[in-house]
This record gives sequence, structure tokens and C-alpha cells, in this order.
Amino acid sequence: MKHLLALLFCLFSVAPLGAHPHIFVDTGLDLRFDAQGRLTEVRIIWAYDEFYSLLITEDRGLDPDFDGVLTEAEKEDLIGFDMQWTEGFNGDLVIMQGDRILTLSGPMEATAVYEDARITTTHVRRVDVDQTIGLPIEVKPYDATYYTAYDITLPVRIEGADNCRKRVETPDIDARLMEVRDQLNALDSDMTAEEAGMPDIGILLASTVVVTCATP
Repeated sequence: MKHLLALLFCLFSVAPLGAHPHIFVDTGLDLRFDAQGRLTEVRIIWAYDEFYSLLITEDRGLDPDFDGVLTEAEKEDLIGFDMQWTEGFNGDLVIMQGDRILTLSGPMEATAVYEDARITTTHVRRVDVDQTIGLPIEVKPYDATYYTAYDITLPVRIEGADNCRKRVETPDIDARLMEVRDQLNALDSDMTAEEAGMPDIGILLASTVVVTCATP
């Protein structure tokens, strides 16, 4: 993490990227399949960095004695604090099969805990089951603006399907950032990254969980 922050600082000082992560989230996923081998639900775990956790607890007036222990009322107040999504927000999660983005429900079953100076929340999202059995599924937790950096450092579990296997593909962050810097430096001074057709920086730096299930 320190290496990434140092690199980001160097790159942003020489190229007008316009975005860098302010929030760091350790991410885990529980991928739930049905008997037909379709992904039906995803349980998402977000463990926020200590600084952002401190900002949230202070903003909400939680843990005023800084002993790291919340009262029952404070615990209830924390649940769902990050589930107040604006219309059209995708929850910083994209699930694809082939070139098709699978439709996801809004967040359900929210939980939140505060331990070791960090807030960890979970929520569940239903997945459109109009899927092609046996075709790999890609799960990408990322913020298109790269304001929030999601690292898949927590467990990724498959539930309900013994015939499914997963792998996590992690991009070469250093190389991707250098690539973006070079592309930006090559732009005409009056052209934006969007006009040049450059992809969102978030997806360039996103880790991907690839799930492949053997057909029955």
C-alpha cells in the first residue's frame, strides 16, 4: 500500500490524472450459486481503512471516548451508513458474462462492525439469473473515478457449486498507471481523456474475480 501511494504521488505530480484514491477498502466476496450453476447472489465485504473509519465515526458522533467499543445504539446507527446510494449508482460492482453486464439488485441485509479502529460492512445483491451455464463470469469491484480503491485482499468464497473454480486477476498497477500517464501526456492540450476515448482509470486498475463452472 505504501508503494502504491508513493507511485500515485509521483504520477499525479507529472500528469493531470485528475483522480486518485482517497478511500482504501479491503474487499471480500461470497459468490452464491444455485443448483443449475447460475450465480444468484453476491455478498460483498468492505473493510475500510483506519483513517476513513475514523472520519465516519467522528462525523456520526460514535465512540466519543475513543475506546474502540460502540454501544448497542451506536452499532445500530452504523448499519447501512454506506448503503445510501443515489439513483443509478452501481454499488462499485460490475459482474459480466461475456460482453454482457448482469443486472444487480440494490443492497440488502446490511451489517456493520467496528473493530481494531476499522469499520467493516457487508451487504447482499441479487444477480440476474439469465446466464449461460458454463460461460465464465467476471466480478469486478471498482470505482470508475478511482476515488475509492478496492483491493481483493479478503477471502473470495464460492457457495453452492462444487464444480466452480475461481481465480483473482490483479493488474500490474505500476505499468497501468504509467500507461495512463503516457496516454494523457500524448493528448492535445485542448482534448480531454473522455474525448480521446480513454477508459475510466478505475477499470484499468481493477482486480477481477474470474469464475468458471464445469457444465453438468
